[in-house]
Amino acid sequence: MLAERLRAVAPDTLVEVVDHHVRAELGGLRADVLLADYRIAGLWPVLRPDDPTAGLLAEQTIATRCYTLQEPLVEDVPETPGVRLYVPLSVWGERLGILVADFPETPDDPTMRHCCAVADDLAVALRAADRDTDRYRLARRRQRLSMAAEMQWDLLPGRCVSHAGFVLAGQLEPAYRTSGDNFDWAVNDGRLTVTVLNGNGTGLAASALTGLAVNAMRNARRSGGSLVEQAELASDTLFGAHRGARPVDAMLLEYDSGSGRVKAIDTGSPKAWRVRGRAVAPVVLDQQLPLGMFEETRYGTQSFDLAVGDRLFVVSDGVHDAAPGGGPTYGELRLAAAIRSARLCPPAQAVGTVMRALRDYHGDFELDDDAVMVCLDRTDAGNVDQIGVKRMAEAAPG
Repeated sequence: MLAERLRAVAPDTLVEVVDHHVRAELGGLRADVLLADYRIAGLWPVLRPDDPTAGLLAEQTIATRCYTLQEPLVEDVPETPGVRLYVPLSVWGERLGILVADFPETPDDPTMRHCCAVADDLAVALRAADRDTDRYRLARRRQRLSMAAEMQWDLLPGRCVSHAGFVLAGQLEPAYRTSGDNFDWAVNDGRLTVTVLNGNGTGLAASALTGLAVNAMRNARRSGGSLVEQAELASDTLFGAHRGARPVDAMLLEYDSGSGRVKAIDTGSPKAWRVRGRAVAPVVLDQQLPLGMFEETRYGTQSFDLAVGDRLFVVSDGVHDAAPGGGPTYGELRLAAAIRSARLCPPAQAVGTVMRALRDYHGDFELDDDAVMVCLDRTDAGNVDQIGVKRMAEAAPG
């Protein structure tokens, strides 16, 4: 079985194994993997850096449609004697990229199903191998990361996850030189815990501060601690390290996928917005003290509900308070408009759409503050993909 072979080989040779399998077992001409880059702006090959299938996701290509729709697609390729098959590479809702395979003729249904199974096995293997090799990260990087960004990307849990009752995605910008903003999540017993943090400052100091806060909350969560205990351990840890001089703004959320109930702790600048139909409105929460400002600060939760089909956006102050070149801030009106424009996109596309709107607002100016977005959709627990598939079909490029 291919899955066994993938487990048996070195972690940096997974794509070669799949290339050989497609040629030897399926009669294919060649195979490669295109991985989404850190900004989710393009798809880039692992085996053949000059492969013509690589390119920006903004371009209207079959590869883009495959990645967007998350379904296999076939195209005729004039420069080859046959056709090219594109299959999405996804694991637990996270879209890694696509598998590309050339065949002398259009694959029949059994071959198509086999290729989809190959992609599923490979996606799981790539996710696991990322801990033990740099090869796939190198393929995803379009430029060198700053040291602070290196630390922040290693801290992230992933960029998308789905489960019965929700689909979640997040994005971090500027991808190659972020400092202190970050997000974290975990799924346990049907409950999703999400945190969005703003580690004040710049560079390594801000990244280290956020890392300390995230790991304190993980320690509490992995010890069975409630949302309140996570906030309080993080606050006590930060105060112990910095005596109140380096507080952290954060929003902590716990979402019950069965009921749609969300518990929240708001300690500062990250803000939440709920999308219901075409309506986009802020979720108003009582703001509590930043984490680590005072010794033995205690926190309480507030609650609100998400109906099936609702969307929740959480953004850091690098989004709503952005003021490129000292001009007007991006502000709530522009943010609400950007969120509304992405309402038909699934979460992974929605965060990219809103981030692009933010970058367009900056124009010639670089993002001068970190920007984090997390997008959570409540879906029908009996059909995880029901809403997402509809959104993908409606939002896909023609």
